[in-house]
Amino acid sequence: MSHPSPPTERRLEPAAHDAAVVIGLNAAIIAVWDETPHVLGVRYEGALGLPFGPFEPLRHRTMEIGLRRWVEEQTALKLGYVEQLYTFGDRGRHAAPDGEEPHVVSIGYLALTRPAELSPHAAAEWHSLYRHFPWEDHRGERPALIDAIIVPMLRDWANGADERGLKARRLDRIHLCFGLEGRPWNEDQVLERYELLYEAGLVCEARRDRPEQHKGVADALVAHGAASAGLGDAMVHDHRRILATAMGRLRAKLKYRPVVFELMADTFSLFELQQTVEAVSGVHLHKQNFRRLLTQTGLVEPTGTVTTKTGGRPAELYRFRREILRERPAPGVRMSPARGR
Repeated sequence: MSHPSPPTERRLEPAAHDAAVVIGLNAAIIAVWDETPHVLGVRYEGALGLPFGPFEPLRHRTMEIGLRRWVEEQTALKLGYVEQLYTFGDRGRHAAPDGEEPHVVSIGYLALTRPAELSPHAAAEWHSLYRHFPWEDHRGERPALIDAIIVPMLRDWANGADERGLKARRLDRIHLCFGLEGRPWNEDQVLERYELLYEAGLVCEARRDRPEQHKGVADALVAHGAASAGLGDAMVHDHRRILATAMGRLRAKLKYRPVVFELMADTFSLFELQQTVEAVSGVHLHKQNFRRLLTQTGLVEPTGTVTTKTGGRPAELYRFRREILRERPAPGVRMSPARGR
């Protein structure tokens, strides 16, 4: 079976030449394996982006149908769980050198899939989500680049504000987003952190979109010890912002909806489930509290079988207990981060 190659020069064209706005469809597709959350990307003129294409009313009865078709055509992957995220319509998000492209408004979607459903022959790239957001993984120590590079440069940016009130507001945002001055780290604020870094010009996309506004930032990053002039891998257009939105939504939704089971095999050990929750949330969980919460809330039930693939003692296998959806209005996985991590 042959698989289509991802587009290398896809441009979202209007149905008619005089159309002022085109609706695009973007998919942030996430799967977890090897204790790592992965996102599915495709290449556009050599740059990495999310699968996307235009909504075609004559071809697509609904936007979600259109999204599923574009993803299958570009990646050979048939999506399962899909939910709409947000509408992204900032002017210039699909700017072209000739300035003649129509204004593109994209509908972003979050999609979850399982490793067993991945197509090994699809012309697409699975890669670690933390390649784009290296400051978001707090399962071990707090990422060094936060206090060594990000915070000093953000404070320089805040102190450079002309107005005292603006300086104070910027500093408050920095402290809140990055857990400073006694504030806790909030794993859900992925988008807020990315937008703060974008506004300060610390991510490549900001300097690409507004070169005059962020002169000298790339050199300052290198001077502060950044390995390159960017923080995390950039993406085409505003796809990293869409991915940040998806990541924040997923982290928050773990706590009040059982979406984590869309990432799991039909049966799993509690250790595997905890690893998946930790991989997505980016925080280390207290083992005993996590297991106690799972059993007390009735999210899972034992299958009566065990697995030895962990290499240690045989581990009991569980399954998601779907009856919980009728019993409780918000059956999520409440998280209890381990202290001192």
